[in-house]
Amino acid sequence: MIRSATLSLQTALPQIGDNNRLKLFSGSSNGELSSEVARYLGIDLGPMVRKRFADGELYVQIQESIRGCDVYLIQPTCYPVNDHLMELLIMIDACRRASARQITAVLPYYGYARADRKTAGRESITAKLAANLIAKAGASRVLAMDLHSAQIQGYFDIPCDHVYGSPVLIDYLASKNLPDLVVVSPDVGGVARARAFAKKLEDAPLAIIDKRRQAHNVAEVMNLIGDVEGKTAVLVDDMIDTGGTICEGARLLRQEGARQVYACATHAVFSPPAVERLSNGLFEEVIVTNTIPVVDAKRFEQLTVLSVANLIGEAIWRIHEESSVSSMFR
Repeated sequence: MIRSATLSLQTALPQIGDNNRLKLFSGSSNGELSSEVARYLGIDLGPMVRKRFADGELYVQIQESIRGCDVYLIQPTCYPVNDHLMELLIMIDACRRASARQITAVLPYYGYARADRKTAGRESITAKLAANLIAKAGASRVLAMDLHSAQIQGYFDIPCDHVYGSPVLIDYLASKNLPDLVVVSPDVGGVARARAFAKKLEDAPLAIIDKRRQAHNVAEVMNLIGDVEGKTAVLVDDMIDTGGTICEGARLLRQEGARQVYACATHAVFSPPAVERLSNGLFEEVIVTNTIPVVDAKRFEQLTVLSVANLIGEAIWRIHEESSVSSMFR
């Protein structure tokens, strides 16, 4: 079951009239999240036909007039990432050709985000390429959640609003009243994220795991900076893919005397063998959000899935009303 977190948002629940120009459509990648966002906004998802031809080509048709409207397209580009990205581009193009006033691509999860720089010769910076495709297709702006790195905002040649899933995770952790809490970054690159997380949890102490990556999806933990002995350790990351990094980190924390280990991440990518690794007893609880749908086959006893629908819905409302999005996180 997906739990809806209680957020202290600054505006009352919006009430949108029948004649309002805000239109919300969902791609195929996470219809449940889109429906929750629509309920928060008090509107229905727009009618749309999606189908696949015999040769694999995708077809999209918007089935109501959106001329002069502000259109929001919810589509995390998760697995299968290429299909979902292409579907998003077709949705954007269909809206542009239907004379929408403004088209916002709502990306709860942005695929290809880890390809944000060249680490060897003759590589593509695919995070920039995907951003170019979205802008070229006709999107007016992007609303994204927990991008893998902050610089990706600059890859878009259109306005990009960046929101965070951390308020949902922090509210849930705070409600558990965990004793002797220490927040742990699973690598040096995640220190800023973990520090911000720790600050919100009554300035909890911070620990850092020094990691050396030998190849894609292969990580080796080297050292721990900080004290976790006898404490409740919370590993914080933006995503869990195969689970190698966060599980190796949990083993090190156990070896260093942590009493309990929790894992928190916004995006539950859960590529094989993540479920087997995460459910092997290393963690008291693995806490993620529903930016990516977690199918039954990927659920396990220690897993908790929190909903970010209200947070995304509030961000959409603020963009539509031309008010501050960043103030949601102050």
